Amino acid sequence: MSKDRAILHSDLNSFYASVEIMLNPTLRDKAIAVCGSTEDRHGIVLAKSEKAKKAGIKTGMVNWEARQKCPGLIMVPPQYEQYLKYSKLTREIYQRYTDQVEPYGMDECWLDVTGSLGICGSALSIAEDIRRTTREELGLTVSIGVSYNKIFAKLGSDMKKPDAITVINRCDYQEKVWPLPVSDLFYVGRATDKKLARYGIRTIGELARAPRDFLKSTLGKNGEMLWFFANGEDLSRVMPNDFQSPVKSIGHGTTCISDLETNDEVWKVMLHLTQDISHRLRVHDMKANGIQITVKDNTLSYRQYQTQLPMATQSPMEIASAARHLFENNYDWHTFVRAVTVRAINLEPKFMPQQLMLFDDAARRARLEKLDDTIEIIRGRFGKWSIYSASLLGTMKTSGDSSHEVIMPGIMYA
Repeated sequence: MSKDRAILHSDLNSFYASVEIMLNPTLRDKAIAVCGSTEDRHGIVLAKSEKAKKAGIKTGMVNWEARQKCPGLIMVPPQYEQYLKYSKLTREIYQRYTDQVEPYGMDECWLDVTGSLGICGSALSIAEDIRRTTREELGLTVSIGVSYNKIFAKLGSDMKKPDAITVINRCDYQEKVWPLPVSDLFYVGRATDKKLARYGIRTIGELARAPRDFLKSTLGKNGEMLWFFANGEDLSRVMPNDFQSPVKSIGHGTTCISDLETNDEVWKVMLHLTQDISHRLRVHDMKANGIQITVKDNTLSYRQYQTQLPMATQSPMEIASAARHLFENNYDWHTFVRAVTVRAINLEPKFMPQQLMLFDDAARRARLEKLDDTIEIIRGRFGKWSIYSASLLGTMKTSGDSSHEVIMPGIMYA
């Protein structure tokens, strides 16, 4: 690996659950789940211990299903302040070896230790030091992938768990990586996995041997990117600590307290979600050129749809209306809806010049923007729910408990 970069990917094992066990040792060797709401049977599992995982508990599972699967499951509420604290302490350990540390969520980080090899030893010895130090100083375990690029380093950290190190070199990646399911490769989601399977591509090796032009024509630019990844070619940098990634999308999702059974119920949830999306677009001075919705039904199957907007916007009503039309034009209602996520995509700065509109349309949008500005001022002064759309009156199947909600990049109301 001397001519290559030395990249580590460190993944804290069962992070939330491990912190809970470390703070309360009586939970050790027990099946525990960190749940958004431990009392509400429709709360969801945010994290699980290794023993709970072996019992079949999965992240995102609803509480009552988790209890059915594992009757002795211990459910504990999340302590986000503690998770943030230990995430920060772990990164401080990483920074003893390099300033090129790129977080990926609270529990994962890439490290480029190429410049530290002359001082700290080999990439493997650095990984061993980090693993030992994290266990001794924090009482937490990590799995670390060691490789010459970010994609294979992440694959390595997933290959052995918990408390393990996997090395993937340029000379042995075909033996170690190619037999793995293609779904293990970073950026291969459910839809891509299913599409590749239709063409007989089920392993990373089969993806690597597929014609590059075919993948590009089938999956677009992502297909070509995945071909390079499967063949061990990934030149993406590990971003240093002070790098601020631009916001590329802003989304908000919720698991409902009971299944949604009509278009109107879905509309209310979408309008509820877009209030926060609009607020965070304003915080970032951004507008959305497109929207994406993800729907999980009561069989836990996912469907995802997206569309471009006629004009860039940050209006909650316009985003919600587009989401509604997208849903109603695509969802077949063979099953009821369990969870909904709305995401604003293809963002651009708020003050980008817009294509000219008819006068009536321009006047209407100007009035709408003025109304939204006024609502934002009122909410900033008196709170998020001091003023809201009349469409949100009446019964809505979302919990008042924000632990049911998943918030994508951005900032919530203070």
